[in-house]
Amino acid sequence: MNVAIIGSGYIARFHARAVRAAGDRVTRIVSRTTASAQTLAEELKPLHGPVAAGEDLREILRDDALDAVILAQPNAFHEPHGTACLQAGKHILVEKPLAPTREEAQRLVDRAASAGRVLLTGHMWRWDPETQWLREQIARGALGRVVRTEGYGIHEKWGPAGWFTDPALAGGGALVDMGVHAIDTARYLLGDPLPLSVYARVRTSFGDYAVDDDAHLVIEWDSGACSVIQSGWWQPKAPGPEAATRLWGTGGYGSLFPTGVEPAGVDLAGVPRPDHAGKIAPEGLPAKAEHCDQLIYDAQYREFARRVAGADRVAEVRPAAGAGPAARSPSKGGGFLDEADREPGLVAVTIVEAAYEASRSGAVVDLRH
Repeated sequence: MNVAIIGSGYIARFHARAVRAAGDRVTRIVSRTTASAQTLAEELKPLHGPVAAGEDLREILRDDALDAVILAQPNAFHEPHGTACLQAGKHILVEKPLAPTREEAQRLVDRAASAGRVLLTGHMWRWDPETQWLREQIARGALGRVVRTEGYGIHEKWGPAGWFTDPALAGGGALVDMGVHAIDTARYLLGDPLPLSVYARVRTSFGDYAVDDDAHLVIEWDSGACSVIQSGWWQPKAPGPEAATRLWGTGGYGSLFPTGVEPAGVDLAGVPRPDHAGKIAPEGLPAKAEHCDQLIYDAQYREFARRVAGADRVAEVRPAAGAGPAARSPSKGGGFLDEADREPGLVAVTIVEAAYEASRSGAVVDLRH
């Protein structure tokens, strides 16, 4: 598969390595300046071969040899550039957040569906082996019914600069940057429920910029569980590393980073359960060199490529050229219409938008209507 990357920053390099690890090639880079695109193209040349570089998005759109595009650029460009790529017949992998607003994210989801193209949001912690191990344990009932979780997306004694602190480009601050990781990880571990309501306090406490760096959310899920989410930059202490999550269930306790399960050892009547005693830890998982390891991005890209291959096979047997799934009516208000609205990027953006609204109003935002 031939892939283009829009963006030439730090995260673009993770994606480029993931593409090559899957046996595919990055063949084109488009960035804000030709110089920055050329710099990345030269870095990639030893593994990917010659990589075209420029600053004109139309170079991607008219390249019929391209199968997919990875959007690794400021958030404000995700919807317009993603739309252009979908209309040109490209599959897209979009860095989180899917878009700055729910309306923009919904348009991308709808356009991908109507075009029969794959859209994958880069919530990469879903592909971490520890995350997947813990989700499997929870699904098997190791914690009983999960009643509450806590999750963290916090930079300790550090924070980004540049476009990340520009509200026009980022659409928000630490909540958009780090909070989405904690939100999506909690949701994934719970089995991807839908949010019913959100309450939040979002503010700027640690830096001098026009975006938030300190947020606390309470999310009610349709599974019956509630999640407390913390996000921030420049915090003096973080309760855990990025995407760390704690879960309390009727039958035990679970933790992601450090990862393990602690069954309660007794049932709800206090009767001992010998088969539910002792801590359970993952074994035989791939070793990570660092917390946010390249292998997570490798696994994420493999899943994207798998979906692309499936979508292209479906396209080959369609009776009418270009016929894709029927376009859905856009969702109204805060509610969800169907299974397509469970797309992780759309749900995360919906929660973030509700959090900002709840913080402004001081009231719980009900997403059921």
